[in-house]
Amino acid sequence: MSDAPTLYHNPRCSKSRAALALLREQGVEPQIVEYLKTPPDAATLRAIVDRLGIAPRELLRTGETEYRELGLKDAELDDEALIQTMVQHPKLIERPILVAGEQARIGRPPEQVLEILA
Repeated sequence: MSDAPTLYHNPRCSKSRAALALLREQGVEPQIVEYLKTPPDAATLRAIVDRLGIAPRELLRTGETEYRELGLKDAELDDEALIQTMVQHPKLIERPILVAGEQARIGRPPEQVLEILA
């Protein structure tokens, strides 16, 4: 990762657009990863989850149709299975996510991304 923070962004999401606008208002121009076009690989997702300090399950968008269709509510699914599912179905990844150094924040609400800027 470079010095610029990385924003995992969906331009069609109002929360994602709001987080990007907040960053730019602070004079921060993040590297933008449109994760629906270029999904993170499993190693990147594991690193993001580690930086967020959460379990992979907490990164899932439970309201998405794919969540129900793929049976992801099943508590038997382990972290690795959930990560692989998010790699294959990036729409399931919560957004936006800002990664800066060893920290990350989910921008819900969008203002949370500002917490990790030095």
